Amino acid sequence: LLRRLPPTDSARRDLELIRSTGQRAADLTRQLLAFSRKQVLAPRVLSLSAVVGELAPMLERLIGENIELHTALPTGLGEVRADRGQMEQVIMNLVVNARDAMPRGGTLLIETGVVELDEHYPLQHPTAKPGVHVVLVVTDTGCGMDPATRSRIFEPFFTTKEPGKGTGLGLSTVYGIVKQSGGHIWVYSEVGRGTTFKLYFPPHYGAGRAVAVERAAPLPALASGATILLVEDERPVRSTVRRLLERHGYQVLETANGLDALELVTSRGGEINLVLSDMVMPGMGGIELAGRVRTIAPKLPVLLMTGYTEEAISRAGERPLDEHIIEKPFTLTTMLQKVSVAMNGS
Repeated sequence: LLRRLPPTDSARRDLELIRSTGQRAADLTRQLLAFSRKQVLAPRVLSLSAVVGELAPMLERLIGENIELHTALPTGLGEVRADRGQMEQVIMNLVVNARDAMPRGGTLLIETGVVELDEHYPLQHPTAKPGVHVVLVVTDTGCGMDPATRSRIFEPFFTTKEPGKGTGLGLSTVYGIVKQSGGHIWVYSEVGRGTTFKLYFPPHYGAGRAVAVERAAPLPALASGATILLVEDERPVRSTVRRLLERHGYQVLETANGLDALELVTSRGGEINLVLSDMVMPGMGGIELAGRVRTIAPKLPVLLMTGYTEEAISRAGERPLDEHIIEKPFTLTTMLQKVSVAMNGS
């Protein structure tokens, strides 16, 4: 009808509205199908590093000049089997989400890598599967999210944006595509300090192909009563970590904040063999805590837990030079190995 009407016809505006409304309905349906994992995919073997690298010029235009884009895309990671168009949509949606969280500018970091999830990891993350995974990580330095918001971000139509500014389907679409591709998604965020999305995909093992991963050393022997001071403001995380440490022979003192931790170091420092602390906490963060612990007990090691990658921490200029770091989400094997290394200094 539009082709048949002359440009000056008054009916063109109504027809264009009908066409745009139909297109929005089609887009909405496509996103709902992605969330429910019912869409038809055309999977192919591809490199996530290559996909991100080819998208980077467009992503820079998308985020604008006030946001810096950095990438860490090592080659030779191995490949995944996924729909390239859907992977591009995942990356675009995460980048748009990050851009909207940084209205005054900031830094966006996209990384790829390889990790191995042990058999204990799915116990805490039921949708995950053990084994080697290729991981895509997107980190922003934006406004971050509180726990209540974080718990709902993958719900269809949930949005924190004002009416007319978003459908609430961007992250639910990401969730659906990742799940339909056999992957697992995990998010870490702190209010005022940014957000990290970690997407895990099973590698594709084609003829003659292999995925190299730095495998964790075997579990250390059960600890003979060594004492760890656990500092973590989130009760569920603190409870889980304590239970796992105690199950493997450690004595655990726990506190929810840095000030209480310092009091314990001052009063019972001789009994403590390691401080295991979250990096971001209300009041005193883990980096400040580590520095103050060093003035009280110079030889007491500190292991910092964080959901941000070491690359993201370095980019933000917050990399503590002398502290050990363990990235969330971590497996039981990785946690025990890091604890052992931090205590033994090797």
